[in-house]
Amino acid sequence: MFEAADDLRTEYAELERQLSDPSIHADLTKARKIGRRYSELTPIVRSLDAYHRLDGDLQAAKELADDDPAFAAEALTLEAERDQVADRLTTLLVPRDANDSLDAIVEIKSGEGGEESALFAADLFNMYTRYAATKGWKVEIMDAQDTDLGGYKSLTMVLRALSGQDPDDLPYRLMKFEGGVHRVQRVPVTETQGRIHTSAAGVLVTPDLDDDGAIEINDDDLRIDVYRSSGKGGQGVNTTDSAVRITHLPTGVVVTCQNERSQLQNKASAMHILRARLAAHAAEQADAEASAARKSQVRTVDRSERIRTYNYPENRIADHRIGFKAYNLDHVLNGELGDLMAALQAADLAERLEGYGR
Repeated sequence: MFEAADDLRTEYAELERQLSDPSIHADLTKARKIGRRYSELTPIVRSLDAYHRLDGDLQAAKELADDDPAFAAEALTLEAERDQVADRLTTLLVPRDANDSLDAIVEIKSGEGGEESALFAADLFNMYTRYAATKGWKVEIMDAQDTDLGGYKSLTMVLRALSGQDPDDLPYRLMKFEGGVHRVQRVPVTETQGRIHTSAAGVLVTPDLDDDGAIEINDDDLRIDVYRSSGKGGQGVNTTDSAVRITHLPTGVVVTCQNERSQLQNKASAMHILRARLAAHAAEQADAEASAARKSQVRTVDRSERIRTYNYPENRIADHRIGFKAYNLDHVLNGELGDLMAALQAADLAERLEGYGR
């Protein structure tokens, strides 16, 4: 059993050898890619070792059980332990999204609801940054267009994992199911008669790909506009034409960046995000049977395409894709997303196991 995984053990040994070679670390992009794959394979190889060890001990105990009844009881214990490891190993070996080991680019945009939608976009941003803090992730703001009341018309950030972080706690693996329309029901701060309003904000999550040339962008396909930054940022940012907007003409993808002090820095950041967006676009085009996470990504903020509702009067949060419902919205908005994320991961695993033929 699990003989097909022996190739992974060989790959793991080769990765270990490469990581011990000082010359590999001269290329940070390559070293990071090798390190990610090594971390991904580590729990698989360890589980394989545990399975073979327990299986060997089990066979030995069964052989000795005929002469000593004590070994019969030990065999039952070993069999239970081996089966438990086998279940975990099967789960680890189920094909998964190749981007799960990457950092995540998260874009939040206000939609229907005007200023209230922008305020809700800010609430989502705060929720995600608080969740990121519980995971130890670094948050980098790439672009932010705020409003007078403290909301956001749009915001783009990158969530980066710590070096050597647990593969189960990596940003894209956990955040990819956040892509979609998020709907809020509450009394807006601008409402004078206490009426509950419904508005929405859109979230787009893409993997933060290495700039390794895998996505080629033709300069003739780009329209690059520069303009004066707006909002917070200080005198140096707001008084020069440092903001950059890049439009990819063939696909219509638009990326803006204005948080850096120089036009060159903002252009580099915008190109980085554009590559990630185009890679996601290419994956969708190439694979009509994409994962549920990728299918759930939406490009428009239409209430009919909602994935989740945040109901303030009832303190309720509901994820409509998996039927998840809880009455702890105040805790969720404070970054306590553990139960929700676990439910989403469990639903995804069940679907992958079904496709794996288990």
